[in-house]
Amino acid sequence: MTSPIRFDPPPSDKSALEEGPAFTPRFDANGLVTVVVTDAGDGTLLMVAHMNAEALALTLQTGIAHYWSRSRNSLWKKGETSGNFQHVKEVRTDCDQDAIWLKVSVSGHDATCHTGRRSCFYRVIETKGASAHLSHDGSEALFDAEHTYKAKT
Repeated sequence: MTSPIRFDPPPSDKSALEEGPAFTPRFDANGLVTVVVTDAGDGTLLMVAHMNAEALALTLQTGIAHYWSRSRNSLWKKGETSGNFQHVKEVRTDCDQDAIWLKVSVSGHDATCHTGRRSCFYRVIETKGASAHLSHDGSEALFDAEHTYKAKT
């Protein structure tokens, strides 16, 4: 296997950071960068997650999305349990390199959410007066999440 990708610290010069060719992601105080994930074909927002340097390097090297699970405090290869791997088609960063955008195609059931749905964004926030509530967008689970995740533990 090739050597792991290493990331240089961001330059102090704003112009170099925003216009230069060097990819120098700005990880936060916890060593994480926010990642927005969309479907490469139709642009559907699938999920928002986080990566540490190891997850980002593995994603770039393998072409399969890897993340850092803040709840489990561990590296996470998306699809390893469910079979719904995210195959990276394009990686972008924002102007100040503190966010990543992955365009992916999903194998398996074409589902990204642990609930079995295609997208983690299946609820709409609605307001009435001073209160807010959630309504379901009608999307159905594409696989039995309870069975899939219990079977792998």
